[in-house]
Amino acid sequence: MRAGLLAALLCTVLAGCCSTVAAAEQHKHNIHGAASSASAVSLLRASGQPTPKQAVLTQASVEPSALVVFLPPGPSRGRGRSEDDAIEAELSSIPTLSIGILSATQGAYNADQMLLDMTQGARVSYSAYSPAHPPSLSSLQLDLNAEHGLPASARISSWTAALRRAQDAPQLLKPGLLATSIPGGAAYAAPYFSKLPSKGSIEIEIAKPVTSPATVDWPLAANRSGRIAALSFGSSGTLLARIDKLRVTHSLVVADLPRGASGYDDLRSLTAARAPHELLVVVQSAPNLPGHELLWSAFAGLGSGGDTLTSQSTNQRGMIAAIDIGPTILGHLGLQIPADMRGKPVRLDGAFDGASLRALKARLVVIDSRRLPALAWLALTWAFLLMVVRLPIGDAKRGRRTAWAMRVGAIALLWAPVAVLLPAALEPSRTVEIALIVASCFALGALTDLLVPWPRAPLLPAVVAVVALTVDALAGTQLLMRSLLGPSPAFGARFYGIGNELKSGLAVLVFTAVAAALYPCARSRRAAVTMACAGILLAIVEGSARIGAGVGGVILVSAGTAVATVMLLPGTLNRKRVLIVMAAPVLGLIALAAIDLATAHGSGHFTGSVLDARSPGDIRDIVVRRYSAAWDELKNHLMPLATALASIASFIAVRRRDRVLAPVASDPVWLAAFAGGLTSGVIGALTEDSGPVLLVVAVGTLGCVLSYLWGKPVRAQPVSRRSPSTLPAARSRARTQSAAPSG
Repeated sequence: MRAGLLAALLCTVLAGCCSTVAAAEQHKHNIHGAASSASAVSLLRASGQPTPKQAVLTQASVEPSALVVFLPPGPSRGRGRSEDDAIEAELSSIPTLSIGILSATQGAYNADQMLLDMTQGARVSYSAYSPAHPPSLSSLQLDLNAEHGLPASARISSWTAALRRAQDAPQLLKPGLLATSIPGGAAYAAPYFSKLPSKGSIEIEIAKPVTSPATVDWPLAANRSGRIAALSFGSSGTLLARIDKLRVTHSLVVADLPRGASGYDDLRSLTAARAPHELLVVVQSAPNLPGHELLWSAFAGLGSGGDTLTSQSTNQRGMIAAIDIGPTILGHLGLQIPADMRGKPVRLDGAFDGASLRALKARLVVIDSRRLPALAWLALTWAFLLMVVRLPIGDAKRGRRTAWAMRVGAIALLWAPVAVLLPAALEPSRTVEIALIVASCFALGALTDLLVPWPRAPLLPAVVAVVALTVDALAGTQLLMRSLLGPSPAFGARFYGIGNELKSGLAVLVFTAVAAALYPCARSRRAAVTMACAGILLAIVEGSARIGAGVGGVILVSAGTAVATVMLLPGTLNRKRVLIVMAAPVLGLIALAAIDLATAHGSGHFTGSVLDARSPGDIRDIVVRRYSAAWDELKNHLMPLATALASIASFIAVRRRDRVLAPVASDPVWLAAFAGGLTSGVIGALTEDSGPVLLVVAVGTLGCVLSYLWGKPVRAQPVSRRSPSTLPAARSRARTQSAAPSG
């Protein structure tokens, strides 16, 4: 019986293997067949022989193909509408298109960099390149040897410089990888250069005025050597016909549409005539100036149309990245996506809501310019409050008023991660948003101080912040992404999760919340376990792919938690405890990998960046890129001064920790919380690409907590839940009295 079952199982496996091999051979035959047919058609056209039109049309209607068009702004159909709104209105009026917001580059917008990123399917910040900005790609070397004066091939003149720049970057970048991955390469058509010589080799260049949309998008059709398989230049009136001719011989065609109403008309014609197996990609063409980091894009061929776009690169509804276009095209053509392409295929995510997407785009554009002013107004309001309470009015109560202002201002700033979510939902003007943040922070600060006894107030903003951010991420409400303390998606480095500005600040909040809850507290295993559990919970929140999605967050929280936990354990520091502190970040990363695999099926930020590395060189590139970005951040504006001040303050606080924590009598749990918070800031500065920002934020948050503690009200007397002899101050007094001479 068992032998019969085993034989049946073996037969089934062999049959499955045979069918799989046969299917693979058939797929391989289809690809080679398509490439051979395209080559044959190209030879017929070059020799002047007639092309079997009927057979070609039949094949074109069956074989998958892709057309990428760049659409400049046209006339606005409504008064007061911007060019961006006009393009979105035009795209949404075509029912077969699904629309989304395209993140063009990582950093300030540059048209040539966007095109290079599209061809290589990967991108890094400008700071990783040398030189920072790419060479101009607007010059072509043409070989005019084909019929009707059309160039048979062309090469981008500055491509060698672009390759050299990519090779020197600390990541494996391959410009031209998209066209190289397609048999026969890619073709390009444009509505200019209607008169060209019939023979010879020439070099042409299109000057791109900085105030007008770039109309040179031929780099997307270039292969690894910078060559474009076929080009077609001519008047705008013949553009559609020339695109049709290039479709016959090439499975990927790139085209620039004319500016104005004629470009919109051409787009409508292309969508109406689109074959069932053709993928149509529309990308907004924008001036080569900063401020166009977010562009409109649309796809036809992914579904019936009228949907919203998304991808795993952004994990945000309505947003995709420029590096997603290459993998999407290759996937549609049935070709293998190279491992060097880090973008993800574009997919659909529900019905399109134009008003919601326009509001999202408008919101993301203004976030970065409002962040520092909002924080500055918070600090100025606190300073003004302290100045007012110090006025010579009612001198007998001046000290009490000052202590109140210190507490309220400190707690107000601790409420900032929560307060910024309110204007993120309302999306008001700049002035109203800053006023809302300041008013809500100080209102929450005053209310918390009134209702929560000293020194437990930090517990409330910490709990609410962690819960609110977790619910926002799991519910997909995008409030954190739209807030002033979000990850800044407009600049393309991060689209989801908890940004670097919050990671170390949240660590300080949680550690001090534990201290506020346990105070007064002696060193004990119970206190250590409580601190460890809180740290583990925060590490899960900051590291989970569905919530914080931060590799560095897990490292800094794990290190800070280990330090705080060890300091709360009874006994002295020994080798075992030192090893626990050193091993904590590694154990945190192992746990993060398991969480990624369990909750995100391996698509999380950690598995996508570190675990998918194919060699030690890839890991080295990640490390070099992070430290290069951190070094650049250190040189940014006032960051050197802020870093120096944070470092000096940290050194002084460590040296005089008993004096610094005098309001709580150097209670062990508060000492552990401050040590863990400072450790998180230091480790974050050493591991995150934002570098010193995390140290400055951690030290600033610790300063707020210290201000709250030093604003201790006169009536505040800690109520011990233990015998007085177990408290540090009591033990110290007891030792002093026992050592004093009698009589």
